[in-house]
Amino acid sequence: MTRETAIKLFETKKVRAQWDAEREQWYFSVVDVIAILTESSDPPAYWRKLKQRLKTEGSEAVTNCHGLKMPAADGKMRLTDVAGTEHLLRLIQSIPSPKAEPFKRWLARVGYERLQEIENPELAQQRMRELYRAKGYSDDWIEKRVRGIAVRDELTGEWKNRGVKEGKEYAILTAEISKATFGMTPSEYKQFKDLARPQDNLRDHMTDLELIFTMLGEASTTEVARTRDARGFDENKEAAADGGKVAGNAREDLEKKSGRRVASRGNFKELPEARERELGPGK
Repeated sequence: MTRETAIKLFETKKVRAQWDAEREQWYFSVVDVIAILTESSDPPAYWRKLKQRLKTEGSEAVTNCHGLKMPAADGKMRLTDVAGTEHLLRLIQSIPSPKAEPFKRWLARVGYERLQEIENPELAQQRMRELYRAKGYSDDWIEKRVRGIAVRDELTGEWKNRGVKEGKEYAILTAEISKATFGMTPSEYKQFKDLARPQDNLRDHMTDLELIFTMLGEASTTEVARTRDARGFDENKEAAADGGKVAGNAREDLEKKSGRRVASRGNFKELPEARERELGPGK
């Protein structure tokens, strides 16, 4: 089963979701939905009580919920109850909330937009651009971020075809590239930028130059792996270190000529103030 994990926003509130390509539908975290509809201080407890009541009533809405591993608040993958759109709508009927109707309309729109994106992948990039723009990022930065995602997808596709396992092995190889490019692993880089929350995406807090060198490291790794026909984890780990070193050498050369370090402590939590502080006014 091919699944894609995502975070969807309902009135700025996050809902964890996974797309099931075979069934062509989203599965949403029930606890996240309950948190939005009830504003409960303890959504998991609310769900446990509701689930017990619905089981007693013989509701199919509960029997059709199942567990999937999704990223938790601590950044770890943890099992949580999820439901597809149809069964989630039945659950919503059991939850008194003024947000029920708006949420139903939101569910319908999310599903429709996903089907549109499958037919026309450019729509996904367009919506991504709109989201970043709403957060205050510049169009130039957004284009680099979108391009970086494409470069990353090409690299992970290459790893998959070459026998590298998703999850831990991807993370190790990514750390190799980052270490060779910037002298820091992603976790060290997050500490350098003072990004303490697990949900903080490091690349969303990079400057234009940091994104460029990240892309160079990953694109170089893809090229090295193809040229060497690297197979399995060990060979691709060597390719990752060498690909990252290409970007690392270029970074060091720029720093010598410019007299300025590429790695920035700016974390972009205070756009546009952080951008002006790191890049200068109007950049």
